[in-house]
Amino acid sequence: MDIYDIAREAGVSIATVSRVMNNSPHVSENTRKKVDEVLRKYNYSPNAIARGLVVKSMKTVGVITIDIRDIYYANVAYIIEQEFSKLGYSVILSNTGGDTEEKIKYIKMLSEKKVDGLILVGSVFRDRKLDKFIADLSLSKPLVMVNGFFEEGNVYSIICDDSYGITLCVDYLCSKGYKDIIYLQDAETYSGQSKSEGFKLGIVKNGLELKPHSIIKVEKGLMGGYRAVEQIAASNQAFGAVISGEDITAVGAMKKLKELGVRIPDDVAVTGFNNSIISQCCDPELTTVDSKMETMGIGAVRILNDIFEGRNVSTKTVITPELVIRKST
Repeated sequence: MDIYDIAREAGVSIATVSRVMNNSPHVSENTRKKVDEVLRKYNYSPNAIARGLVVKSMKTVGVITIDIRDIYYANVAYIIEQEFSKLGYSVILSNTGGDTEEKIKYIKMLSEKKVDGLILVGSVFRDRKLDKFIADLSLSKPLVMVNGFFEEGNVYSIICDDSYGITLCVDYLCSKGYKDIIYLQDAETYSGQSKSEGFKLGIVKNGLELKPHSIIKVEKGLMGGYRAVEQIAASNQAFGAVISGEDITAVGAMKKLKELGVRIPDDVAVTGFNNSIISQCCDPELTTVDSKMETMGIGAVRILNDIFEGRNVSTKTVITPELVIRKST
């Protein structure tokens, strides 16, 4: 019997059990009574639970992404592994691909390996079937979502304010006099939707017209941006700036613009997102949003470690991004 067993029988998270043991005021009386009844049933003291947690700990954490080739996922996973290594933990990294069944398979596999907790990297770990699986799993071990939000069970989120990041792009471009701004949306995830909302807010805020073709849905990657500009040019649509949800998508757009003889930024300005190394490897260098990858990775580790140590942890942590201005604008 350990803290996970207590939480499971009481139907609460281990963080809630910890709060009850530490007499935290942030617990309802009904919940406190329910946890206390289970603690008394097994004659467990806080010290006994702490000992059980230590004994059963494998000092191992599972980290799951969908595609480790992606620069964002790779960087965040690397930071998480390095930070946990400093704390004496081993990290098992799994790469699921985009299929929901594969995601469930890998999450279940790591859970069965008795990892102490899980970190899911990216807002791609959200759909109706996966949500129920994650909620059920969180009753037995804590999960942290990096740039994904799920208000359920023992799940904690650290997210970048992607909406604000895209709004920063719109604000800056408008301050430079650019009109007819287009947004290239390359994902339908929580993050992707937040970025689109940020674009809409920025357009309205700056008194511009949000047209039906102001947001173009594209495939993620170099060719997504390339084909989007190809499509815009073929339609003879006027545009003065392109905002992309990823740096690689922005570079694809720049590639096609150059082929068309368009000068960047004199004729058309381009911005990206994530401040990846790609943003500095193109010509001109790309103005982009720094989504604080390192801060997110370190923050995810801190959240999970605080849970292991029984500290009170906020279920949602928001990181504020910054605009990095380079020559593409």
